[in-house]
Amino acid sequence: MSRLLSICDWLPPDFGAVGQYALLAARAEAAGGRSVTLAGLSSAGDGVTEERIGGGRLRVIRIAAEPYDRAALGARAAWTVRTNLRIVAALLPEMVRADEILFTGSPPFLIHLLVPLNFFLRRRLVYRITDFHPECLIAELGRAPVWLRAFRALTFFLRRGVDRFEVLGEDQRRRLREIGIADQRMSLRRDGPPVEIGPGTEPLPRPPELGGKVVLLYSGNFGVAHDDATFVEGYTRHHREGSGRVVLWLNATGAKADRVEAALRERGLPVHRTRPVPLDQLARLLVTPDAHLITLRDEFVGYVLPSKVYGCIASGKPVLFVGSEASDVDLLCRERLSAREYLRVEVGESAALAGALEEVGRRAADRLRLLEEPTQTLVLPSSGQTGPSASG
Repeated sequence: MSRLLSICDWLPPDFGAVGQYALLAARAEAAGGRSVTLAGLSSAGDGVTEERIGGGRLRVIRIAAEPYDRAALGARAAWTVRTNLRIVAALLPEMVRADEILFTGSPPFLIHLLVPLNFFLRRRLVYRITDFHPECLIAELGRAPVWLRAFRALTFFLRRGVDRFEVLGEDQRRRLREIGIADQRMSLRRDGPPVEIGPGTEPLPRPPELGGKVVLLYSGNFGVAHDDATFVEGYTRHHREGSGRVVLWLNATGAKADRVEAALRERGLPVHRTRPVPLDQLARLLVTPDAHLITLRDEFVGYVLPSKVYGCIASGKPVLFVGSEASDVDLLCRERLSAREYLRVEVGESAALAGALEEVGRRAADRLRLLEEPTQTLVLPSSGQTGPSASG
């Protein structure tokens, strides 16, 4: 039986999209007959669970770790070094037994330990490149000092030691081509919705503060890769110069989530803030709003793909994307949503964002009118049966 070791960052019930998707993928691999070990971090402490799934086995190893301050670069770097060393030390026996080692871009910089170690292990090494590092750090800083350029060159060299790359989108494939990775070393493996959303999925009760308003939901992580300035300015114009009928529900964590909430409250604008719901409530949350908001800074296109896009699309609700058409967010939304279900605004275009919010409000009002209109019936005298009329 083939043995796979998969490594990610935070495993459920800790919040983290990478871990949620890694668990789903591990279950699928086990169901296909493989012996899978999935290892990740846990704020609840160390632990090991095992189960049989289909023709295979799944072993989940949780490694105790403390959350860190993402806004403090020094603390973040120290946490990454300590955590990566602990992960490799804890999983070395599993690496020796594995036929294939799959690791993700979270936690970052594992490649700097795994590729040199694999010189001795000689295992098949697969990099599911969920986020690009240090490219994301350079985009965050807005510059690349000499030491960071040297570190980037080292990273590019180490990527040559990876057997195969799994990319999340075509934009990531383009980024890898730019640094000389051949197409035959890459495979596109998209994620999907982290939860099943069916026609019978019941929405959550709307918070009373949102009653009578068109609800725009931002759910998940709102971090450095996500644009906030365009939305804040456009949302301000919508409420001060427009109808003000759209209200933001910020169900999010991250430095940008706190910043957006503070900016809107300082301006006296409505915002409802909650923390991410448990995974078993996520499907109900996603079908609750009138529309979803996704944002991405241009500097991060191809380096980050907001995973929320899959759940937003599956919810059946319209999507408003603040970001570039070069991102696979735009590609996926254009492929899977109708023109009436998708709106896109360029980063920095706050006036266009205000107009998009007006459009979101109009379309929500139109849908509500259609739902409230009584269905007309046609009486068939010959049988006495009724049915919907052609105009209904």
